[in-house]
Amino acid sequence: MNKTTATAPKISAGIWLSLILLGFAGQLAWGVENQFYNTFMYNEITPDPRPISWMVSFTALVSTATAILMGTLSDRTRTRWGRRKPYLIGGYLLWGVFTAIFPASATFNSISMGIFIAILLDSIMSFFGATANDAAFSAYITDITTDSNRGRVTGVLEIVRWVAFLIVYGGAGILIDLIGYSMFFYIIGGVVFIVGLVTIPLLKEGPLPEEETTGYWQQIASTFKMENLRGNRAIFLVLIAITLFATSIQIFFPYLIIYLQHYVKLEALQYSLLVAIAILVGGVMLAYPFGILVDVWGRRQVAIMSVVLEAAGLFLFSISKSLPALVLSGILWLGPMAAWTIATMSWTKDLFPEDKRGQFAGYYLLFNVFIAMIIGPLIGGWLGSAFGIPTVLDGKPGFIPTPLIFQVSAAGTLLALIPLLMIKKDKD
Repeated sequence: MNKTTATAPKISAGIWLSLILLGFAGQLAWGVENQFYNTFMYNEITPDPRPISWMVSFTALVSTATAILMGTLSDRTRTRWGRRKPYLIGGYLLWGVFTAIFPASATFNSISMGIFIAILLDSIMSFFGATANDAAFSAYITDITTDSNRGRVTGVLEIVRWVAFLIVYGGAGILIDLIGYSMFFYIIGGVVFIVGLVTIPLLKEGPLPEEETTGYWQQIASTFKMENLRGNRAIFLVLIAITLFATSIQIFFPYLIIYLQHYVKLEALQYSLLVAIAILVGGVMLAYPFGILVDVWGRRQVAIMSVVLEAAGLFLFSISKSLPALVLSGILWLGPMAAWTIATMSWTKDLFPEDKRGQFAGYYLLFNVFIAMIIGPLIGGWLGSAFGIPTVLDGKPGFIPTPLIFQVSAAGTLLALIPLLMIKKDKD
């Protein structure tokens, strides 16, 4: 673990405020991008689902590459404003601008041009979002925290993340119905832009380290030299565990609402209530206590506990049919998911090489999001079509996913124990 207690500055009230604002705005923007860019494409440009898959895949690649490349660049930046702050502020301001202008993609008469512009604008937005949030913000958190308070800080940001999710999944659709897509995107873009402006005087950075002597591409390539892989063995084992866990979650997560609607046959109000209660209890209420537990008990111990409880929660959810049972078992898998995120995110930040924190923040995105979001949904889609219940919806044949997707996901999460148990206890 990188011991940073002696050099990391105290977290002031202004920095706390900036962390909360930046965390909330970032998760709000990413939540809208993940959900409502897709519905905008479908409803306003073309009902063909294929362009949505193109946009999701391409922007995932853009975000991951950006986080690694711009994170590395922030490691090497030395300005009078700091090394992370220029990317944070500039990234958030331009993130807001390109979020606001995304609806312009529907103004073209040609559908193919509309699809191209939508993917282009989403990619540009993803570049600035990944630069600001996934690279600079993640590295900044590592810079200003220590191994003794990193779990608590991550716990607070986890609360912020779930609050943003509540707003996106609970109220954004209603807001779009009331004011339309264009005004909705103006509002979201405006929030991100204003947060960038407000946090300019609040963000503070400690003394800058010495300038890098190696070249930019050498810094990236050196990570994968055998001696450096051995030296960073613990962090790569944690990243492998994160990939296994995240991939398993993505087996069921994209199909969760479909399962609740068509297999369990819940009404919209019922499954909305289920999701809201699970997020409030498992995410918002338990995140900070989990953060304290991560600091006091240890990253490795909480991560192992989370895997076991996640598998149990998913299995119980798969056999639950009544709304009360689904709510309880939903909390039992969402709570461990929050604990896992806090433990592993804090753990990786502990292990980031001090001179490559931005670069490794990009690797975190690669393992946690990019790989998982490609492999997981493909497994879930195959399980749904191969073992699902045949159905016809609106005259179109299809399949209803069964509890099997949750049971396979539960088994998959247990695979994350293998790399975790390969890490010595004194490395957590």
